[in-house]
Amino acid sequence: MWCDERFDFQATFLQCLAKHVPNIYSAEMDPLVEKQEEMVQAAILYPLECYLFGEDPDVFLEKLQQSGTSQLCGKVFKGGETTYSCRDCAVDPTCVLCIDCFQNSIHKNHRYKMHSSTGGGFCDCGDTEAWKAGPLCSKHEPGASDSPKENSECQLNEEIMEHSRRVFPSVIKYIVDMLIWEEEKELPMELTISREKADSYYCVLFNDEHHSYDHVIYSLQRALGCELGEAQLHTTAIDKEGRRAVKAGDYAACQEAKEEIKRHSENVSQRPLHVEVLHADVMAHQKFALRLGSWLNKLMSYSSDFRQIFCQICLKEEAGSEKPCFISKLMLWDARLHKGARKVLHELIFSSFFMEMEYKKLFAVEFVKYYKALQKEYISDDHDRVLSVTALSVQMFTVPTLARHLIEEQNVITTITETLLEVLPEYLDKNDKFNFQGYSQDKLNRVHAVIYDLRYVLVSKPTVWTDRLRERFLEGFVSFLRILTCMQGMEEIKRQIGQHIEVDPDWEAAIGIQMQLKNILLMFQEWCACDEELLLRSYRECHKAVMRCSTNGRSREKTVFHLCGHTLECRPYRVSADPVSIHLPLSRTLAGLHVRLSKTGAISRLHEFISPEEFQVELLVEYPLRCLVLVAQVAAEMWRRNGLSLISQVFYYQDVKCREEMYDKDIIMLQIGASLMDPNQFLLLILQRYELADAFKKIKPTKDQDLIKQYNVLIEEMLQILIYVVGERYVPGISNVTKEDVIMREIIHLLCIEPMAHSAITKSLPENENNETGLENVIDKVATFKKPGVSGHGVYELKDECLKEFNMFFYHYTKTQHSKAEHTQKKRRKQENRDEALPPPPPPDFSPAFSSVVRLLNCDVMMHILRTLLQRAVELETHLWTEAMIQMVLHLLSLGLLEEKQQLQKSPEEEVTFDFYHKATRMGSSAMNAVNVLMLLEKLKRVPQLEAQKDTVNWILQMFDMVKRLREKSSLATVGAASGSEATKGDESTQDKEKAERKRKAEAARLHRQKIMAQMSALQRNFIETHKLLYENTMEAQGKDDAIMEEESISSAIDYSKIALGPKRGPSVTEKEVLTCILCQEEQEVKLESAAMVLSACVQKSTALTQNRSRILELSGDTLDPLFMHPDLPCGTHTGSCGHVMHAACWQKYFEAMQLNFRQRLHVEQIFDLENGEYLCPLCKSLCNTVIPIVPLQAQKINSEDAEAVAQILSLARWLEIVTARISGYSVKNAKGEKQNLPPFTNKGTGNSALEFHSILSFGVQSSAKYSSSIKEMLILFATTIYRVGLKVAPNEADSRIPMMTWSTCAFTIQCIENLLETEGKPLFGSLQNRQHSGLKALVQFAAAQRTTSPQVLIQKHLIRLLGVLLPNFKGEDTPSLLEVDMFHILVGAVLSFPSLYWEDAVDLQPSSVSSAYNHLYLFHLTTLAHIMQIILSSATESPAAHSSDNSEEAQSAQSFCREVCQYTSGCFSQDIPGWLVWDCVRKGIMPYLRCAALFFHYLLGVSPPEELLQVSEEGQFKALCSYLSLPTNLFLLFREYRDTINPLLQRWCADPVVLSCLKGKSIAIRYPRKRNHLIELPEDYSCLLNQASQFRCPRSSDDEQKHPVLCLFCGTMLCSQNTCCQELVNGEELGACTSHALQCGAGVCMFLKIRECRVVLIEGKTRGCLYPAPYLDEYGETDPGLKRGNPLHLCQERYRKLHLLWQQHCIIEEIARNQETNQIFFGFNWQLL
Repeated sequence: MWCDERFDFQATFLQCLAKHVPNIYSAEMDPLVEKQEEMVQAAILYPLECYLFGEDPDVFLEKLQQSGTSQLCGKVFKGGETTYSCRDCAVDPTCVLCIDCFQNSIHKNHRYKMHSSTGGGFCDCGDTEAWKAGPLCSKHEPGASDSPKENSECQLNEEIMEHSRRVFPSVIKYIVDMLIWEEEKELPMELTISREKADSYYCVLFNDEHHSYDHVIYSLQRALGCELGEAQLHTTAIDKEGRRAVKAGDYAACQEAKEEIKRHSENVSQRPLHVEVLHADVMAHQKFALRLGSWLNKLMSYSSDFRQIFCQICLKEEAGSEKPCFISKLMLWDARLHKGARKVLHELIFSSFFMEMEYKKLFAVEFVKYYKALQKEYISDDHDRVLSVTALSVQMFTVPTLARHLIEEQNVITTITETLLEVLPEYLDKNDKFNFQGYSQDKLNRVHAVIYDLRYVLVSKPTVWTDRLRERFLEGFVSFLRILTCMQGMEEIKRQIGQHIEVDPDWEAAIGIQMQLKNILLMFQEWCACDEELLLRSYRECHKAVMRCSTNGRSREKTVFHLCGHTLECRPYRVSADPVSIHLPLSRTLAGLHVRLSKTGAISRLHEFISPEEFQVELLVEYPLRCLVLVAQVAAEMWRRNGLSLISQVFYYQDVKCREEMYDKDIIMLQIGASLMDPNQFLLLILQRYELADAFKKIKPTKDQDLIKQYNVLIEEMLQILIYVVGERYVPGISNVTKEDVIMREIIHLLCIEPMAHSAITKSLPENENNETGLENVIDKVATFKKPGVSGHGVYELKDECLKEFNMFFYHYTKTQHSKAEHTQKKRRKQENRDEALPPPPPPDFSPAFSSVVRLLNCDVMMHILRTLLQRAVELETHLWTEAMIQMVLHLLSLGLLEEKQQLQKSPEEEVTFDFYHKATRMGSSAMNAVNVLMLLEKLKRVPQLEAQKDTVNWILQMFDMVKRLREKSSLATVGAASGSEATKGDESTQDKEKAERKRKAEAARLHRQKIMAQMSALQRNFIETHKLLYENTMEAQGKDDAIMEEESISSAIDYSKIALGPKRGPSVTEKEVLTCILCQEEQEVKLESAAMVLSACVQKSTALTQNRSRILELSGDTLDPLFMHPDLPCGTHTGSCGHVMHAACWQKYFEAMQLNFRQRLHVEQIFDLENGEYLCPLCKSLCNTVIPIVPLQAQKINSEDAEAVAQILSLARWLEIVTARISGYSVKNAKGEKQNLPPFTNKGTGNSALEFHSILSFGVQSSAKYSSSIKEMLILFATTIYRVGLKVAPNEADSRIPMMTWSTCAFTIQCIENLLETEGKPLFGSLQNRQHSGLKALVQFAAAQRTTSPQVLIQKHLIRLLGVLLPNFKGEDTPSLLEVDMFHILVGAVLSFPSLYWEDAVDLQPSSVSSAYNHLYLFHLTTLAHIMQIILSSATESPAAHSSDNSEEAQSAQSFCREVCQYTSGCFSQDIPGWLVWDCVRKGIMPYLRCAALFFHYLLGVSPPEELLQVSEEGQFKALCSYLSLPTNLFLLFREYRDTINPLLQRWCADPVVLSCLKGKSIAIRYPRKRNHLIELPEDYSCLLNQASQFRCPRSSDDEQKHPVLCLFCGTMLCSQNTCCQELVNGEELGACTSHALQCGAGVCMFLKIRECRVVLIEGKTRGCLYPAPYLDEYGETDPGLKRGNPLHLCQERYRKLHLLWQQHCIIEEIARNQETNQIFFGFNWQLL
């Protein structure tokens, strides 16, 4: 339709839109997105593309696609996507790569960082200015695509270019017009068409950041009366798109709805929601404008030509009009657009302007042109920064060439600084200083964005300076100084006297801005230092600004102060009475520039720029000095009444985040003062400002303790500052050190406190503008790394050779760090048997500009201060001294002596004017009690309170000696070299004496220790004599063990007393159990008849052994029959205990007290659920939900003669007859009461049935054990808990399934423990933890005793059903086939329920030892035979992999057995499988079963196991298990032995339809041995996981919003967490994806890895969970939760193993409870929506 060349494209285009658009987007209330898209394509876009390309669009685009891609990647990041930055190659930290480019780049092997994007940035791959090396990944290399052409993008032909020049302007104009259209009711003329039907309107609700989801849902429900679901839909759409039509109708109705929504939303929040009423056509056209925007966006990616034409049109201004161009119009309108429109617009800018360098530059110029307007709009807007066009600044300002261009041409620095001043006017007070009282945090956060732009512009320093750049930069710097002027002295404070301050003033805003400016100030200083001329000019400007701020104070009269014959005139000012401010950025910037002048040597030209008269150094020092005095007075608690805000400010002033531009610079300023002022004047000024003038004159002692303490702290603080001014020279420019030296010194002093983790050191070091601390470059020179264990992290330890660098008065130490470091170092020296003196290390020399600072040390006032303080300490008469003070005096003396020594060693004595020694040894002024420092030091050694300083005093006296010799040496130059060696010899001799003395002391101490040890062992011998009996027993026992060990090594004879089953059963080892209750601490012996003792325990469902994770678990067990366990072990009930014992009565009291306590504190959310019987173990705080009663083991002796006699008669066949008779007898009995159809049990006549019925009793019975009532009560309680938790049903003591659950948990727990021992490679016996051992023992004994609390008839019923699996003649309809049950569960159930057959109406009987020995033996043999069948039928069907003909006896019997099976299965079972393979399968497959059985019978009967089971050995283990369980080692002999009895069973087993269908391959049976479960395999490198997560698409939502991918560590499923799209309704409750997955995968307990946060989440049920460190560590052995540090992470196998054990030991619940108890902050988290 547009093919004609002559027509007016624009008019036709608009007509077409006017016709189609309103029809397409007519249903805005619930739009059918797919249908709308189809119509748009057909009616508008397809014809448009045909016209543009001149051929079929698909064909054309295919051609373009093949012609290669752009070098720039340009992928735009969504929120939460992982970005990578390279610390080695990136120009600054904002240069990032997307995951694909990173994986294909060289940076993968460098020191990279990973971070989550906040959204809105784009990938810098291909941008040569962003990378020092490797700018292109292998995908974007020019040679990478298949195209042979050099030019990577195909040129479009002229015709298409012509068409696009015609199409683009109309399309762009339409988009711009529609997006900034303000009329609600009508459209522009050219789009209006005459309508027949009435106008319809929409009430449209817009997104904002003030109202929460719930607010909006509430307002919609109230205003429109809609359902919750509909309101939620609307709200989600508003949040995603930014606006949504919520009501359609005529204008009046919509207007009414608008008012209603506003009214309701005002009720819940300060401001109403933004609602508009729009004409349906306006809404349609606006929607289509965005669709066209995304169409253009797609076109841009095809060809550079399209991009260029698009950019040209967007930038073209209308001739002669003042109006901005298209793109500027959109930018300026940005803050008024809704979210969806902004996204489209920003993506369009990314895909067009930012992909073409020249247009990026032009765009940046436009951006800066409107910068102020844009930032002001952003600051008053309420959308997040990511959604604002101002967020694009980082893409332009960080490009070095572009930043230069913008500074030179657009004066961008000035623009930004002016913007800053213009957006903060309401915070200026009457003196034009900032005051942020009552500030709005949101606004200041937005202002920080402007400050950040400044940082971006300055991030890379220019290498070449042009005159224009210099001028522009200086202009910007002066403009920046205006901001600093408003900050200099802002928020002044005055000391409160008398009354405490009422409201703490806001201090965070000012400190926050200070932090933001820290790096910018440093960058400005660095830029200035690049060029000498510039540096001097900036210095002059900065000096002017400081002077302007300093001189406008009231110039009152001067005060005069005299001391030691020196006089000081200064302004009267007292920090404790006059206003003072901690914010002095101007002074500190000047200090920074001064140091750089000194470093570059430009300081020699300073006088050309500032005359000495103008300089006024006293004024420069004044303000920083006040600040330091303020800090001292806060330490002296003089400002207590000013509240916390001041303490916080002082903390930040010295903290690593701010100190570089606050505290450090104030010290430098004092050093500048000391280098330029007369030293005595300088010290007088300091004394005056510290308000200590009186303290150093002769004063009368005061009695006021508080005042004395105050004076002492002030003197200490002042001395400390003097130490820093003279001694702290590690600043490039103050001395000749490099940045590396500075960092090394910082690290040394940190590690002198204690060994530290890498992250802790990083946190304690200041970061530069690129967020680097410089740590890695130097750490290996000063420290060694120690790797971490399974928990904790790796630490760095200081190398010994660096210890000599330790300076006790290091200026970045806090008070606690100082004392800790001193303690550590003294302790170390003590251990090394050295003296405890910690003298300062020799400092580096001052650079020339600062060389005169050292004169402070030897000036009169200093000497007076030192002498006065020493004198006070020696005389002991006043309180005006402390040990810390004397320490500092000694430190200053050491510094003076070191300085003189260094000077004397460098130059001849005559030239050294520094005469510290001379001054120190000269007498004091007054002749009366004249003493010099040396004499005072000698006296000091005798002061008892200063014992600890003795070594330091000795060291100083030696130094005096050495300096004296150096002075004399040069005057007696004739003596020459001899004296040098003598000096050192003299020095050594005193040290030798001390060493000898120390040695003597150590020897004496050793002898003393020996003597004490001898006394102790004599006492011990005496004790053993007295208690001989006790000790002999233990000795014997030890001897016995040794003897056994020896025997064993001689022969591997099997010890026959260690057999658990059958007539040869060994004796039960039962010792008297006396246990202590942890609650009342009383002991009690465990007996059947005494009150119950219980173990705290936790019963939980578990899928730790499941063989089939895809099986759907029954969530509610109402209809479940738990008697048979499927061989998959899909879900069992595990009982674990923490092994702590209580009296049942004590436990009940404890539990009731907890309930009472809980009821009183209803509002506190509990960690545990008391309703379900949960509590924390009183001792170890493990989570428990029940108690196991401790039932003593009934010792049973077997009389061997009886056993022999019985053996003659009771064969398996006879035993089966008797059991069958007994069971059928019962059935007859029961049947008399109620008619039931009996299975024909017996084929014999029933003549002697009565006799047969009782014959089971003839092999020995005994009366049943009698339990005390409290034990019975506990048996019932525990059994009910197992039933309730295991089946997830309400408790019911009479339910018939209670005994089944008891047996089931007993079997399952044993299987879990066997599995655990196997995976850990531990022996079966002797390696269990105490808690597992006592728990298992109690559980098995409980399971045996539980039978007595249920009706015996019920137990018999269950037994008959269990035997039905083994003995086909008991089979009922519901009996499962051989292949569908777990045999170990059958064994446990049958053994524990079998005694119920001995039950008689009149008497309560149970089998005697001999009877039960046979019952156990035959039941075990039967289940073992059945299990061997299971293994052969399901696992021995493999065709052999490697043939090894093994003709052992076992292999032969296996072969012959297989032939029989083949017959019974009528040939379904192949008989060609070699015997050795069958035997191998059986032996391996039966091992777990035998191990479980051994554990079970050991804990049931108490027979000690053979020694071989106490070690780990494959071969010995099998033999030992067979002997312990009375099996032949060739298991097939069992079939031969019981041949006649077993064959009929075999036939029936094999004929089962399930077995046959399995053999024919129709169904699959579980294979043995079952596979051991492990957590899923994780990749070694964490970035692989991030890569997987980036490809993850949520199965339920189509949008590309970023999700929170979470990985289940049990099964490897990736889930979409914390998102409404994946919530599921389970039993009427909304559950998040993780919680509902956990119910199926881990029966409610699960372990997930949050991939984007690198955290493990443990969850249990719907209400509990906790975070756990992920098993990924960086190279420093540390985890990185939240990827905050972003270092490369690698899998740590030990930690992953620890997680595996946490799961297999069933300790996840316990871990969650412990974690929640320690950090109770997580209560607010809604775990069920995870």
